[in-house]
Amino acid sequence: MTRDAKGKHMAPNSVDELMDLLHACRGARSRPDHGGGSVDLHDHALRTAALLRRRRPADKELQLAGLVHGLGALLDPNDPAEHGGRAADAVRPLLGERVARLVLLHAAAQRARSEAVSAREASDFASDPLAEDAVTLLQAGDEGRSPGVEGGVLEDWRPVLESVAAAHAGRASGPVRR
Repeated sequence: MTRDAKGKHMAPNSVDELMDLLHACRGARSRPDHGGGSVDLHDHALRTAALLRRRRPADKELQLAGLVHGLGALLDPNDPAEHGGRAADAVRPLLGERVARLVLLHAAAQRARSEAVSAREASDFASDPLAEDAVTLLQAGDEGRSPGVEGGVLEDWRPVLESVAAAHAGRASGPVRR
């Protein structure tokens, strides 16, 4: 797994690196101030993604947003206000803009629910085309905090990660020119 000079985890450049980063979440704990008590980030990611798979089986990007939304806590544990942005920035190059936006909007939905936000912030969130999906992600994340939810194993997500990463790479490279 890639780390910087200070030993911090860095953004993944491949599905293998992302899988390593997700494995590194095992034993790492979330902060207790987001929707309840502290949870294991690895288990929470699996449970959230599994719930989204059951609710929205065709929406692989939403499912992966559930899988990676907690990575910011591992990438920068000392700055909880920036966890959503750190996670979004980390996965954007590999998984694309929609997954990154959902992760970022998940954080915005959490703030809107738990803090007083300005009318403009609430309006901006509500008018975002991905707001409904972000609320679905937030609800699954809340339910995924429960140890009674079966999350499966991380390796089951590799083909989905590979598929979305390949689709994003194809869109990012643009049309083939001859």
